Amino acid sequence: MKSPIAPSHIQSLKRYIAGRSIEEVRKELGLDRIIKLASNENPLGSSPKAIEQIQKAIKGLAIYPDGGLALRQKIAERFSIDIECVAVGSGSEAVLSAAMRAYLQPGDEVVTAEGTFIGFYVLANALNQAVVTVPLRNYTFDLPQIQKAITEKTKLVYLANPNNPTGTAFTHEELLRFLEELPPRILVILDEAYFEYACDWNAYPDSLSLDHPQILILRTFSKAYGLAGVRIGYGIAQPDIIENIIKVKLPFEPTSLSQAAGIGALEDQNFLTETIEMNRDGKSRLEQCLETLNLPYAKSVANFILIDMKTAEKAAWLSDQLLHRGIIARPMVPFRLPHTVRITIGTPDEMTYLIDALQNIFG
Repeated sequence: MKSPIAPSHIQSLKRYIAGRSIEEVRKELGLDRIIKLASNENPLGSSPKAIEQIQKAIKGLAIYPDGGLALRQKIAERFSIDIECVAVGSGSEAVLSAAMRAYLQPGDEVVTAEGTFIGFYVLANALNQAVVTVPLRNYTFDLPQIQKAITEKTKLVYLANPNNPTGTAFTHEELLRFLEELPPRILVILDEAYFEYACDWNAYPDSLSLDHPQILILRTFSKAYGLAGVRIGYGIAQPDIIENIIKVKLPFEPTSLSQAAGIGALEDQNFLTETIEMNRDGKSRLEQCLETLNLPYAKSVANFILIDMKTAEKAAWLSDQLLHRGIIARPMVPFRLPHTVRITIGTPDEMTYLIDALQNIFG
């Protein structure tokens, strides 16, 4: 007997392949020291208060989760908004997926950049949606050109700010100009997964202050709070948008442990401050190294830097050179930028190790 046949758009869909693990590289190359700077994870680990809350929540594993109610309330209090404006899920990508299912129909189009978060491409292709992409300008979302790409079929626009994998961001004024001419039927997904890092930049949009009826803001605990392993994120929008998202998302999402972690993380300002300060210093050191070596890179406001090697062959070469020195970086072939390599900012010791390796490679 044959298995059921999946639709053609699912058969042609490529699986998401995560960055290589330390154990995988150690087994392959037999190196003593390996550092992973490939997945934009927090090198300090996880928020201690988040871990503490997880440990307390373990006692209630026999009870179904409440759909994130307690965390929604905590987020609402943190940002002085109504709880009905908040949805939570298993990572911000889960909220993104629910929003796309809630608002897109066959025949609709979505518009985004060529060279942004691969998860969005995967979700759109899985829904068999037509995706219109606009080239990046100076590694950044080109909002005027995205505006021009909107047609009568466009139902959703995805904007990552800061953008992954480039780390660049558009300004508050640029976002305002974009929204002024936006047709009212369009939902704007504003993915701010790295906003805690970007808030250092004075021109970064204060998206919550806009209170715009067409924007869904996505944020995550995976990056600055170091909770990538428990999968917890949230979305902020007008109550009608949130209501539609909650209708289609899994009813017991997120898990009790994930919710507890998010609540603890929001209480851990010291950990967040330490994370941002360490990232600022490490990024400055890496930028100085790249400039000394005359290596082009995108000016990042996130916790990673994208090196532009100009060709796919040179990017693959650099990634391999780093790997054989025990440094796992991320070639950006899946992100549609094959000529680049993304490197996450690590601890001071890891940055010293990386900079020494780069100087050895190019010196």
